Amino acid sequence: MTRIASLMASAFILLVPLSSAHAAVPEGATALFEAKTVAARDSALSTLEAAAPKDPASAYAAGAGEFFTALELLASGLHRHGFESPQSFMLPLMQLPVPSNPNPEPLTYEEFRAILAAFRDRLAKSAATLGSVPADADIGMVIDLTHVGIDLNEDGTIAPDESMAAIMAALSHGGLSQGDTAPALTFRFDRADGYWLQGYAEFLTAQADFWLAHDFRTTFDGSFHMLFPRAKLPLQDILVPPPSEMGSSMFASEWRIADFISMVHMINWPVVEPERRKAARRELLEMIRLSREDWKAIRAETDNDREWLPGPQQKGENPLTGLDVGEEQVQAWLATLTMAEDLLEGRALLPHFRIAGKGINMKRFFDEPKPFDLVLSITGPGIAPYLESGRILTSEDFDQIQREFGSGGFLTFALWFN
Repeated sequence: MTRIASLMASAFILLVPLSSAHAAVPEGATALFEAKTVAARDSALSTLEAAAPKDPASAYAAGAGEFFTALELLASGLHRHGFESPQSFMLPLMQLPVPSNPNPEPLTYEEFRAILAAFRDRLAKSAATLGSVPADADIGMVIDLTHVGIDLNEDGTIAPDESMAAIMAALSHGGLSQGDTAPALTFRFDRADGYWLQGYAEFLTAQADFWLAHDFRTTFDGSFHMLFPRAKLPLQDILVPPPSEMGSSMFASEWRIADFISMVHMINWPVVEPERRKAARRELLEMIRLSREDWKAIRAETDNDREWLPGPQQKGENPLTGLDVGEEQVQAWLATLTMAEDLLEGRALLPHFRIAGKGINMKRFFDEPKPFDLVLSITGPGIAPYLESGRILTSEDFDQIQREFGSGGFLTFALWFN
């Protein structure tokens, strides 16, 4: 499995939970993560949610279960309407391996917004549940990712090819070996990993809120047949080729490349729910806070037991990423968090390649929302309202952090570290 592909896969993984090291694993947690049907999984999740207010281990398990059912809500909605992944690095979050649906239902703009809203609300619930786990809770559960999955095709079962391990293999285009030499995908998830998962829930919630803050109907009507070619979108009959000419990936499909260009061109979105855009900034700030808590907890660990995200004191290459974490990477990541927080709080300004002496105030970008035009933001006119004088980050600020991550690369570590 390539590093970037495996890390992109882990971004979709609902990092599973835990129980107290000094107490029995909650019965519902075992049932939740060994369930073979959606009904059994949902029953176990309900049991854990009921116990959560009085039992940190149950709350941890419930929060993780809510996270992966959020992914399932998204996958189910995509499957229902015949989603076909463009299989392109240009749309990384659209590589979820949703099975083909020979009889997709028609999809409207309102229905797509509803799918996003349901996904967002379940993520927010997960973050709140995980946030209820006390900081000093003694958590530890060994989980085999080949036993944990979600229902991708809405048939009510959780099959082996819908496990987290299988999803990761699909996201890496089959790069994960299934033979005797396959890497062990069993991890012991602890309290630190709860902060990690909660942070990813906040990150994905922010993405959904940013979309939902805007009216993107024109983009949907004019380009989403690229993703849902048989869902009766407005231009399907005109622009979607017959099945024999569709191609399997973005670069094997001239029509998809054309529609991707159309999509970029049509990202000129009026603001319809400004509070959501403001919320996205708060959620990103919460993600930063949780990442700091995560590393505080990781660095306090004295064991080295099948770590999902190891600290510098927990030596050895991670079986999923093939990377070893050193103190220099941790320090660089903490510096990255400070830089990101300064940007989101307006204490530092984001530079623009064609504007000297002023930078973009990202706090105002979120809190004083105006129509979002992607192309004009890149070229300059779209960000003019947010320009001001002050401390502008420089390329050296970014380069210095990049150097600390070495051959692994900043993006690889960022996807892993959260």
